Amino acid sequence: MSDTSILVILGPTCSGKSALAFAIARQTGGEIISADSRQIYRNMTIGTAKPSPEMLETVRHHFINEKEIGEPFSAGDFVEEAGNRIRQIHECGRLAIVAGGSTLYIEGLLQGFSPLPPSDPGIRDVLRQELLHNGAEALYRRLKALDPEQAQTLDPTKTQRLIRSLEIIEITGRTVTELLKTPKQEQKQGKMLIIGLHLPRALLYERINTRTDDMMQAGLLEEARELHGQYGNHLRGRRVNALETVGYRELFHYFDGIISLESAVDLIRQHTRNYAKRQLTFFKNRLNVEWIDSPLNQNSLNALTGRICRILSSEQ
Repeated sequence: MSDTSILVILGPTCSGKSALAFAIARQTGGEIISADSRQIYRNMTIGTAKPSPEMLETVRHHFINEKEIGEPFSAGDFVEEAGNRIRQIHECGRLAIVAGGSTLYIEGLLQGFSPLPPSDPGIRDVLRQELLHNGAEALYRRLKALDPEQAQTLDPTKTQRLIRSLEIIEITGRTVTELLKTPKQEQKQGKMLIIGLHLPRALLYERINTRTDDMMQAGLLEEARELHGQYGNHLRGRRVNALETVGYRELFHYFDGIISLESAVDLIRQHTRNYAKRQLTFFKNRLNVEWIDSPLNQNSLNALTGRICRILSSEQ
């Protein structure tokens, strides 16, 4: 194994992370750590763009199809368990390849988490009541005024992180952005090579639109319909975080008669583009990443794979 024992491939959705990680793993004999917070759940396959069954059979992937929907699994859980898996991979003399775009998973694994205050049930209840009466947009506008940098990394519809961010401000009198700049506990997993895949914005958005269409043709509507039938009643009573994922949430609204199918697909495209923008903002603001051009075809993928493998080999 080279001095670099962990290769981290990050970037926005649709930038080609999975394909590159797979190509490098095949060439090096490495194993892939999926840093995608949704691919860990079974029965969410098309909408989370999981690697194909052939890829999963060829290369060992971790954190894919390991949990049932509704089973809790936090960024902290990922960091702890990923550390254990990485140590096991190293003990076998193999390269660990972390690939994914879940921002908190990546940040936690690379940098650890800043010390944040425990939850205050009283403050949280007040914020939940405000959410109920005023809506998520009102809370998001408040966070944007108080902590614009943190707000940029959040989806206003993901109210759990929104409430937590405002709760921290209420408890400490400081923003999440300020607290995240305090020293963190360093992760001692081994030497890392961290690369980010870059695409021009227009091309990235074109890829997102095309992949949305491909997912629909591959059966996303039917996959979402099965999940809606299984979990629909639960969704009316409480939030199932996994099912708040872009691609499922919009189709659930279609099944509930809130929007048309055409509108749902348009919203999947739009919300995925918004998500990609937030990912880029997070990675560029909070992590030290070497950005490289994403491969555009098989030839450029092969060339980039060879280039990275040569870098890894030169460190032996």
